[in-house]
Parts: sequence; structure tokens; C-alpha cells
Amino acid sequence: MSDGHRILCRLDSLLAARGMTLTELADRAGVSVVNLSVLKNDRARAVRFSTLTAVCDALGCRPGDVLDLAPPG
Repeated sequence: MSDGHRILCRLDSLLAARGMTLTELADRAGVSVVNLSVLKNDRARAVRFSTLTAVCDALGCRPGDVLDLAPPG
């Protein structure tokens, strides 16, 4: 990745599996659609624990379900 990190976001697959839109997640999590879009498109440089907690609560998942580590290279 160009930012020197290899963290990937799995929101697309989590939302699809639940039949949920990004707007619905934003409403349930109390996080703006813009912030979730940045996260979903792997453009986030940092994620607040409070945001990650709210997303996990809204999706009924754990942080490791939302974020992944890409292989080096």
C-alpha cells in the first residue's frame, strides 16, 4: 500500500453478507457515511477505537472481522 501499511477493510463483504447498506450502517453505528466510506475504500490512515467499536456493535462482529492484514509485497 502506498501509505506504508497493509491494513485492509472488509466492510464490503460484511455489509453484503448482512444485506445492509453503508447508510444503514452509518445510522446504526452513529458514524458518518463519509467516515465509513473512507474506511471501506481503504483510504483511512487511522481508526478510532470508538468508531471500530460502534461498527462492530452495529454489525454484530469483532474487530478482526472488519480489518485484515494484507501479505507483504
